[in-house]
Amino acid sequence: MTKFKLSVAAFAVAIALPALSGAALAETNEITVGISVTTTGPAAALGIPERNALEFVVKEISGHPIKIIVLDDGGDPTAATTNARRFVTESKADVIMGSSVTPPSVAISNVANEAQIPHIALAPLPITPERAKWSVVMPQPIPIMGKVLYEHMKKNNVKTVGYIGYSDSYGDLWFNDLKKQGEAMGLKIVGEERFARPDTSVAGQALKLVAANPDAILVGASGTAAALPQTTLRERGYNGLIYQTHGAASMDFIRIAGKSAEGVLMASGPVMDPEGQDDTALTKKSGMALVKVYEEKYGPSSRSQFAGHSYDAFKVLERVVPVALKKAKPGTQEFRDALREAFLTEKDIAASQGVYNFTETDRYGLDDRSRILLTVKNGKYVIVK
Repeated sequence: MTKFKLSVAAFAVAIALPALSGAALAETNEITVGISVTTTGPAAALGIPERNALEFVVKEISGHPIKIIVLDDGGDPTAATTNARRFVTESKADVIMGSSVTPPSVAISNVANEAQIPHIALAPLPITPERAKWSVVMPQPIPIMGKVLYEHMKKNNVKTVGYIGYSDSYGDLWFNDLKKQGEAMGLKIVGEERFARPDTSVAGQALKLVAANPDAILVGASGTAAALPQTTLRERGYNGLIYQTHGAASMDFIRIAGKSAEGVLMASGPVMDPEGQDDTALTKKSGMALVKVYEEKYGPSSRSQFAGHSYDAFKVLERVVPVALKKAKPGTQEFRDALREAFLTEKDIAASQGVYNFTETDRYGLDDRSRILLTVKNGKYVIVK
């Protein structure tokens, strides 16, 4: 296995294989993967595990070394656009990945589709006809994760729901799903509040929701910022059920929310509890492998929903790259075209977060095997059976 070295700059982290001569490069035909993630700013709790997981991904496929270039976008769509264009023009990337949150992921998708380069998103994003051809998405789609939350609400006699979420596309995705699926299941929305990712207080929004007194509140946020509504609602006296999305599924959420995290209901991918899966589950092998090496390096209970996304992206590449190599060489448009086609022809791609079956109309490619429901008891995540 080829080793790789790590160098850090002020704004970029580049992971690259040791320098090769021009002749060696011609022989090995590196496959270049450009990755823009959020390792600084409010969403760093998502991007840092995604970057960390790259230490444990495959370093070559079918004898072709993988050259990984990682840049930080700080969660900013403008920076993500710049990074993506650098991957296109400077790195001549065969594949682009990122970002860690929805707005910059949308920006990267736009560039990738314009440049006709396969794009693997590490955050949920709305798939429009303009973005459908070249982008696929690793995280679970909102409707799959939303359904497990709304079903739990119904089983627990929840009739009214309040919503507080980001004032951006991630918040929109969740509120729209709550309206579409939740209302169809008989849930009544009695309040909607929004906040910006950098906000340090949601006291006003929380007071309005407490006054509305819904049976449950859904928080449409991600990363450590998802803990802000959680703690504020409890501090302001809300005693109903609080539901969080898979964007909050990290140990940092418990660390920051503290006692307020107790009893939260949270959708998550299966990588957060591979030990609890049946031996027949196709997600168990990859999940156990990632959790083992990740927690050996970063400590007990450091496992992360987000580390699973970047790790799984390379599980997908392990399946599609050999197929594409039969048609073309890395560094060519023909290879990128072949990769795009292989995303659609390869089936049952097992990874830590789900089993992927991409189609022209389903760019997430996941089903109910990609979700579990968690709660927090005594400062630890446990599965809700």
